[in-house]
Amino acid sequence: MKSTRIVVAFVVALCLLSGCRWPGARYVHLNQIDSIVEKEIEAESFPGAVVLVGDSKRILYRNAYGQAVAEPFQTPMTEETVFDLASLTKPIATATSVMILVDRGKLGLDDPVGDYLPEFACAGKEEVRIKHLLTHSSGLPAYTNAAAIEKEHGCPCPEQVIAKICSFEAQAAPGEEFKYSCLGYITLGRIVQVVTGQSIAEFSRDNIFVPLRMKATTFNPPTCWSDSIAATEIVDGELRRGAVHDPLARLMAGTSGNAGLFSTASDLSIFCRMLLNDGVWRGKRILSSEAVAKLTTVQAHGRAYGFDVLSSYSWIKGPNASEETFCHSGYTGTSLVCDPAAGTYAIILTNRAHPKDGGTVKAVRRGIAEIVFAPGGEEPQS
Repeated sequence: MKSTRIVVAFVVALCLLSGCRWPGARYVHLNQIDSIVEKEIEAESFPGAVVLVGDSKRILYRNAYGQAVAEPFQTPMTEETVFDLASLTKPIATATSVMILVDRGKLGLDDPVGDYLPEFACAGKEEVRIKHLLTHSSGLPAYTNAAAIEKEHGCPCPEQVIAKICSFEAQAAPGEEFKYSCLGYITLGRIVQVVTGQSIAEFSRDNIFVPLRMKATTFNPPTCWSDSIAATEIVDGELRRGAVHDPLARLMAGTSGNAGLFSTASDLSIFCRMLLNDGVWRGKRILSSEAVAKLTTVQAHGRAYGFDVLSSYSWIKGPNASEETFCHSGYTGTSLVCDPAAGTYAIILTNRAHPKDGGTVKAVRRGIAEIVFAPGGEEPQS
């Protein structure tokens, strides 16, 4: 292994000195990612991580660090560890499903939400459109008390969650204000079900994950996957591993528009490459060019119809990514950043909520973004 690294280093140095255009040359600096992640693990910011960087044609960098489970036993992280993606569910499963339905003429972005959920059209929400849910500008609150709903109705209770969301009074006129809302995406997940007769899990599986051959991407992963899944919290002495972390998604029986999707870095890289290839993967079109543009470019309040582009949450892009760069993050410590101008993406998956819902990923997200999206694709100065 050591001799191989010496040879590779010699070839890279020779290539750089001779001014050749070997495509890997500009990415030599990606090995700096190791020290950033290892430093954060040592600081107990999170037990472990998987980082993958790629472009539209290939994976440029991939590595696993630390522990997938740290307590009450230890399991090492691997490059194919499955993670609870948390809010990455929103763009990858829910918004993409909505855009597929728009492509097929089954749904319109300007359609009133009340056309699909009549009970929603009340208390100032009568004019809320599908596009407002997608851009978090519907006037819905950010979240609601899942514990109170569970205490009254038990778990799971998806119908009661939907009824609760529909009962809320609008906090602002539709389109007026941006407020990041899990409730809006739970509503979108239910609309997909109303339109197709399939749950968001079933529809996204059949129309996104199976066509893309994302074999390790699913809601409610089977128990046989358990040993391959990164743990989240330990709750009342019970290790949560393979059960969704988000409280409202648990009430939705793990199949929710806001959270509940599990996946690997390798599978997510396929999704990113599909977007960078204008909605096509291995000759099969998943999304139209127009749908890709709406999913990934600013539509309102700095948000696309799924991804973030320029809102206050987009700091995870780092200071050097282009304005076209789109991104999203998840509460459990996951994130995806994709820069179409550079043709490059970065996936960071951590288990920062394990074991006690603590940890932080701010430093690792910022540090990796500065490396991957360095100005002009050049190596950043140390």
